[in-house]
Amino acid sequence: MSNNGPEFIEPPSHLKDKVKITEGGVDLDALEKAEALIAGLQDSYLEWVEGDLEKLQTFYGQAMAAEGADRRARLNDVFSVAHDVKGQGGSFDYHLMTAIGNKLCRFIEKLPGEITRGHMEVVKVHIDALRLVIAQRMAGEGGRAGENLMRGLDAVITKVSGPEG
Repeated sequence: MSNNGPEFIEPPSHLKDKVKITEGGVDLDALEKAEALIAGLQDSYLEWVEGDLEKLQTFYGQAMAAEGADRRARLNDVFSVAHDVKGQGGSFDYHLMTAIGNKLCRFIEKLPGEITRGHMEVVKVHIDALRLVIAQRMAGEGGRAGENLMRGLDAVITKVSGPEG
């Protein structure tokens, strides 16, 4: 390398090798097949998410029994599972799962050094809300019930954490 300035190295891009593009753009047949495959997995999603909800409940129970750094570690486990739930929900038309999972993750990220019983109750309410969405099969945005649920979660967060939540 010479001393004449920085050297820019362009990494190779193999994306074109992985995505089939036709003259009209993306291959619509391939897109339809992918959408059909995802739709066929919706029943499997409900099974998977039940397992995730059980994990959330277990980690929450462990966090309640713990103190200090151990409590935070268990809440990090809750965060990880909630993050997975958040990522999968929208793919299977459970957008409320994504929204609630996101709220729970953001709440856990903002927790102060000392985690109070009130903070733990907010976590529990979010887990209960996730369970409700699946139990009631509240697909999509959940309609008016979904709106009310989200407003209720916002109110609980505000009550415990203040308006900046």
